[in-house]
Amino acid sequence: MTDPVYIFSGGLWQLRDEVGLIAGLEPKRARWRAGPSGAVAGWGHKPSANRARAAAQRHGLPYLAFEDGFLRSLRPGPVQRPVSMIMDRSGIYYDARQPSDLETMIASGRFTTEESSRAAEVIREITIRRLSKYNHGSDRLDDLPRGSPLVLVIDQTKGDESVAGGLASDCTFIRMIDAAASENPGAILIAKLHPEVIAGTKAGYLRQAAARHGAKLLATNASPWALLDLGPRVYTVSSQFGFDALLAGCAVTCFGAPFYAGWGLTDDRLAIPRRNVKRNITEISAAVYLRYCHYFDVWRRNPVDVLTAIDQLDFLRRRFLANASPVIGYRIARWKRKAVSTMLDGPAGPPRFTRSLKRAHTMAKQGNGAIAAWGMEANRLRRRPDMAGQAILTVEDGFIRSAGLGAAFVQPLSLVFDSRGIYYDPSGPSDIEHLLASGKIASADVSRAASLRQRIVADKVTKYNLPGTATALEVPAGRDVVLVPGQVADDAAVLAGPWTAAAQESNINTLLLKAVRRRNPSAFVIFKPHPDVERLGRRGALDIADYNFGADHVARGTSLDMLFPLVSRIETYSSLAGFEALMRGLQVTVHGLPFYSGWGVTEDLENCTRR
Repeated sequence: MTDPVYIFSGGLWQLRDEVGLIAGLEPKRARWRAGPSGAVAGWGHKPSANRARAAAQRHGLPYLAFEDGFLRSLRPGPVQRPVSMIMDRSGIYYDARQPSDLETMIASGRFTTEESSRAAEVIREITIRRLSKYNHGSDRLDDLPRGSPLVLVIDQTKGDESVAGGLASDCTFIRMIDAAASENPGAILIAKLHPEVIAGTKAGYLRQAAARHGAKLLATNASPWALLDLGPRVYTVSSQFGFDALLAGCAVTCFGAPFYAGWGLTDDRLAIPRRNVKRNITEISAAVYLRYCHYFDVWRRNPVDVLTAIDQLDFLRRRFLANASPVIGYRIARWKRKAVSTMLDGPAGPPRFTRSLKRAHTMAKQGNGAIAAWGMEANRLRRRPDMAGQAILTVEDGFIRSAGLGAAFVQPLSLVFDSRGIYYDPSGPSDIEHLLASGKIASADVSRAASLRQRIVADKVTKYNLPGTATALEVPAGRDVVLVPGQVADDAAVLAGPWTAAAQESNINTLLLKAVRRRNPSAFVIFKPHPDVERLGRRGALDIADYNFGADHVARGTSLDMLFPLVSRIETYSSLAGFEALMRGLQVTVHGLPFYSGWGVTEDLENCTRR
């Protein structure tokens, strides 16, 4: 039986699974006391952990100090779980009053060649992807003066444990900015405020002293890398910003005792006698990122390695910063707004919604933003003369949508956002068509897509992932077997295609089955009704005569992944099932103009000259 780890803090209890995995113990909620065996966990050396530390001492149990790691999350705050966490058995990295596990790791210097090589790769990836502890800051700093030497003085939050733990006080910050000003005559002096000071949730140390020296206050949520690109000399007490600066190759002066000071990499104004060996940035990074930190998948919360964590944080950062302009959602159904807000949140805040086009246009113009509308509604807005020059964003369900139907109000797990059109409307270009036509797809993305395709096929993933019964079907020997996926007759993807006029007069599935039979008179044709038609009664159902004319078998209540192994070819109008078949190596004939036709991977019966 696994020993317990007692958790007194409500906030740490929310991370009990992570605590248990890191400690190798069974998390147990404690109110007043611990038990006779196991360990006690708390938040570092913060005052909130005093009760836990006292309980550990009282019961003679080890105290395990947990903290957020050095690559924490997109934004600060408890809403976003940390991507990385640390556990320290002897101290905590930000408290130099006693040795920590990290200090011991750095001092030992026993790093293998493989660790050093991996640490160098981590430094390179963090630098290229411009990551830090928090990653919501903008990369743009347009108002900074250029051309003179730049000196950056880093503020911290009052009362933070890293200040006292860094052997510093309020006076240390005053001495630091005084030294920065006197040691760098003629330089541009900038005081960078802490993100929580900018947000108004905490106070800092430097605001008044910066004004006394005529220093510029940087009070924007800028990425550390936007500043480090300028090659500043950095003055800090004990902020992690100083470590980011070392990764960027900047000169760093420390007035306190952060974990990276005392190893010969920094200009130290405070002696730390215990740290009496020289270490390079790769060795310190190996200790920090490879040994000290533990990493968790952003979504599933299972343990991952540091490069996976970097990749996920980079994705979140890029998606967040891509939404730099405000977005106004126009006539987007209330039940869809949660998913849209999650994916369009950015520096300008989450999207705002309205059902008034006049109000949407006014709000968008005021913030130089975009109007987001669902599906073909967005294309109709693009054609309006009064919308000329207005950025319009089309929102649609993505290609791996859900386990259930959108028409049944199941929340989407993926969405498409298109600034030009929409992927299923061939009457004009879309973002995906533009991307495919340009050919500008990085080799790394192609390799990653190949892995994703293999996983989709192996896990039998489709758009809706509906359960189905296995089809007891005997295919006549020697006959070509063709699968025809049905579509919703009044779906926008159908009405936007080349058969628009005919589809308005007749059922698209009737037209398609007749066309398939004319082309394949001797084939064994399997027709699969669209689940929205079959389960929810949407338009597109066929009568017995239609079935008898075109189909040899109607696969009712059957999932696509059960049918794919039975057939040799697919014939479709514009169904996503055609793309799913391509991923499984099947031949696909296309009667319409879906996004995947026209690129040389399908037999195309219609032509799009843009492709």
